[in-house]
Amino acid sequence: MAEAKTTRLKNRPLSPHLQIYKPLLSMMMSIVHRITGGALFFGTLLLVWWLTAAAAGPNAYATVQWFMETLLGRLILFGYTWALIHHMLGGIKHLIWDLGYGFGPVEREWLTVATLVGSVGFTIVIWIVGYLVMGGIR
Repeated sequence: MAEAKTTRLKNRPLSPHLQIYKPLLSMMMSIVHRITGGALFFGTLLLVWWLTAAAAGPNAYATVQWFMETLLGRLILFGYTWALIHHMLGGIKHLIWDLGYGFGPVEREWLTVATLVGSVGFTIVIWIVGYLVMGGIR
């Protein structure tokens, strides 16, 4: 009985895994899309903190503003901006796939590169425009 079970386990087909597949940019960006979705949750907590502080009064708001103006605060806000844009563009890519387009190897990789380049580019443009509207870095 034990021998038959061992033989059966040896003959089981293995599921494909990351060790079998060659990593592609689209695979890595799929993982990043999931990570940015999680990061958006934590970034939304910052938004809630900001809105709560605005409602709580000038002292609470000043504390949030102080934190957001530190280097760490700006890096977190920059990362949140990128995660938001990247996740949105990834969603648009998935919408295109849901419509039945972009499944060829060239189209798939082009959409993935466009998502990555577009998210970085849009994030930088948003921050430049933001600083120009604010009158420069304070």
